Amino acid sequence: MNIAWFIFITCVIAAVQSYIFNRWGLAKIEYDRYFNKDAVFAGEEIELVDKISNNKILPIPWLRLESKIHKQLKFLNRHDIQKEEHSDEFHRTLFSLLPFQKITRRHKIRCQKRGFYELTSVSLTIGDVLGLGETFHYVESKTAIIVYPEIISIDEIPLPSRSWLGDILVKRWIIDDPFTLAGIRNYTYGDSMNTVNWKATARTNSLQVNKRDTTADHELIIYVNFDDTEDIWLPIQKPELIEKAISFAASLAHYTISNGMSTGFACNSYLVEPFGSGQVTNHKTPIRIEASNGQQHLTSIYDTMAKLSMDKSISFNRFFQEETQNLKDTDVLIITSILTDSMQETIRKLEHHGNKIEILIVSEQHDLPQQANWR
Repeated sequence: MNIAWFIFITCVIAAVQSYIFNRWGLAKIEYDRYFNKDAVFAGEEIELVDKISNNKILPIPWLRLESKIHKQLKFLNRHDIQKEEHSDEFHRTLFSLLPFQKITRRHKIRCQKRGFYELTSVSLTIGDVLGLGETFHYVESKTAIIVYPEIISIDEIPLPSRSWLGDILVKRWIIDDPFTLAGIRNYTYGDSMNTVNWKATARTNSLQVNKRDTTADHELIIYVNFDDTEDIWLPIQKPELIEKAISFAASLAHYTISNGMSTGFACNSYLVEPFGSGQVTNHKTPIRIEASNGQQHLTSIYDTMAKLSMDKSISFNRFFQEETQNLKDTDVLIITSILTDSMQETIRKLEHHGNKIEILIVSEQHDLPQQANWR
């Protein structure tokens, strides 16, 4: 009789505690997560911060968090990661919460590849003390990280000595701007007399001339061709070549803008849609960023390159033909894995109108950065 009562009471207690945890276990549970940086370059490390709090008197024996993480975001501590059969992975971590306790966990992640990675929701699963039941709930928790393309040294890009681009990188083509006065300076041999500032000369009792500001007479537009076959209807066959091309474009833009040269970027891809389910926007507009300079402009180019879809908006030759109306006396660099007859015909027309064009052919014969060959 005593044993029967003991079993009965044990079953009642088990059932009651299971009901309590299933009914109120997830109540007043607050969860938030974020990356400690908004943007990084490929290969750099970041932290994913989990914050969870139990705002009630009922303790939580165990609580499991699960969410999908792209495989290119590599967790450096692999014990809480379970691989899926598909392209993504599950990030799983366990918590045990006392009444009114808050826990913060930091997970180190290495961003292995350029891209725009977003986390949208997380699954919270809670169980009772005896493990008799589980209750789960999906919580919306949006955060994202922008991974810029890998930047390599300009010395590692084999620019030939006969390339005009090499001359631009070493010495900018600059001329005096007759409409911009940057100040005055002492007269030096060879200065024209029409540059003498007579008021400043009288004031200082020494010959002074106007100092003119300088302006670049050329600007660079970097084009990346997302076509890797002549059949424009085929999807991209060699995405690794496109990634190399983007890395070269980012590295050259970094160098030219850092040296004060106005630089733009264009390609026949389009941007991914933020906070989606892997879907992309229906407005597959090719990318064109006007030439400019400054750190803010360079960051904008990085941001655009990070969010480029590995897909084509239109064929590159059609896109480049439409670009001809925007190009006049412009320095153009085309980074591509193929060079078709139609592309070469368009290039000849542009060169005839005063544009200076170079072609960087990206191949898969060598690892980055030795994969580039110039025509």
